[in-house]
Amino acid sequence: MLSSVKIHRNLIFPAVLYGSKTWSLTLMEESWLRANENRLLRRLFEPKRDEVTGEWRELHNEELNDLYCSPNIVRVIRSGRVCWAGLVARIGERRGVLRVLVGKPERKRPLRTPGRIWEDNIKMDLQDVKRGVKNWIDLVQDRGRWQACVNVVMNLRVS
Repeated sequence: MLSSVKIHRNLIFPAVLYGSKTWSLTLMEESWLRANENRLLRRLFEPKRDEVTGEWRELHNEELNDLYCSPNIVRVIRSGRVCWAGLVARIGERRGVLRVLVGKPERKRPLRTPGRIWEDNIKMDLQDVKRGVKNWIDLVQDRGRWQACVNVVMNLRVS
């Protein structure tokens, strides 16, 4: 079991998260990622025998999180996204990355597609932190406060 957890932590997890700092996730995609992570963790950790009835049962999500001792996938994506947003905002307009990520698309989206862009995700992540900052790009310039925001986003309890 221990080797399976190491394989998950060192090989599977980074492969799944490749490029996640630029992802613009919807709530449905976040819940899908969380459910698949819990499904994989249930396969890594054996079922538990119930003390009262003596029957075998699957582990609950809280028990899986306690056994795994690592932040869940959504927290890692959010903190990476916020951390990378700070880097991109400090680079500024010099390289054009900020224009691409913060800019509005020129074409119209299909009717059924929500209009959520990467910057909207950053604002939602910071709103969860309750920092009350109107312009996140101004907050980025103070590296100490920004790093504190990244740490808080990483340690948030995401259900």
